[in-house]
Amino acid sequence: MKRAIFSLYIDIPEDELDQQPPHFNSTISKTLHTKQEFAKHYDWLLQRQKDYCAINDIDYKLYVNDEKFTEYKLAFEKTYPQITSYNIVNFYKIQCLYDLLEEYDEVLYLDFDVIPIAPDNFFDHWNLDKGICILSGIQPTQNKIALEIDKIAKEKIKLHSNRSPIAKYWNTHAMLAENNFDTSNCDVFNTGIIGINKKYSSMLNYFDKFSDIIKYMDYLKDEELMYPSYIQNLFGYDNETIWAYKMLSQNIQHQSLGDRWHYFMDKWSYIPDTAIFVHCIKKDFDYVREWYEKNNIFDLFR
Repeated sequence: MKRAIFSLYIDIPEDELDQQPPHFNSTISKTLHTKQEFAKHYDWLLQRQKDYCAINDIDYKLYVNDEKFTEYKLAFEKTYPQITSYNIVNFYKIQCLYDLLEEYDEVLYLDFDVIPIAPDNFFDHWNLDKGICILSGIQPTQNKIALEIDKIAKEKIKLHSNRSPIAKYWNTHAMLAENNFDTSNCDVFNTGIIGINKKYSSMLNYFDKFSDIIKYMDYLKDEELMYPSYIQNLFGYDNETIWAYKMLSQNIQHQSLGDRWHYFMDKWSYIPDTAIFVHCIKKDFDYVREWYEKNNIFDLFR
């Protein structure tokens, strides 16, 4: 059984960053904050993922802004000029996943802001023949959706960006509804960590009829639909909306990663002792490094 773990680091030029609301307790756009923090902690983040692979004897690969990515980006921009550099990068990581699965039987993808803090071998704990391993079930509750829509309508404010779970929930809802699929469970998936094998990557067939899907997303953004404008304005072209649409419309089996294997560190800087992979959404890498050193995590990887 050949297995690999990979990540992706593409430093998007500042003039190509799309403006996004700040991370919680930050004052600058999350895109600029992300760029700055990744550059500052690049070596440390890379070493953490390398150490995890080394102790478990798993091949590791980091995809970067090389000639292959440049060609991919140029071709993507020519075909889909409406799609941002950020979204192109996130489609590229899925393309890299498929490329690796031509050589390996099982692949684990980790966003570059995912830090392994325990040596437990992912492939020993998860049977990928039982379904794709991915964080799911993070969709907002119906009560929360109703309350926030009411607040948006009354106060005429924008609470969310097109990257938020709310945006992805409704975008997926629209894609399913307009194609007469069941919308009772518009799950939101996070592709920051993905465990998958050849069988399920073939079933997912992510890039099949990709041009048609992008045209359909154009339609959902531009045409008058049943959704209010403050919801429809959140629609976009993110990889996770397409992932959810593919998974749900085809009833593809998945195994939901819980807090242990995908700890989502977003608004508050806190790490539970049970976590194995910390997904540092808010990019507070200083906190993670301090926690890592204070708890002598390095000793676990010796």
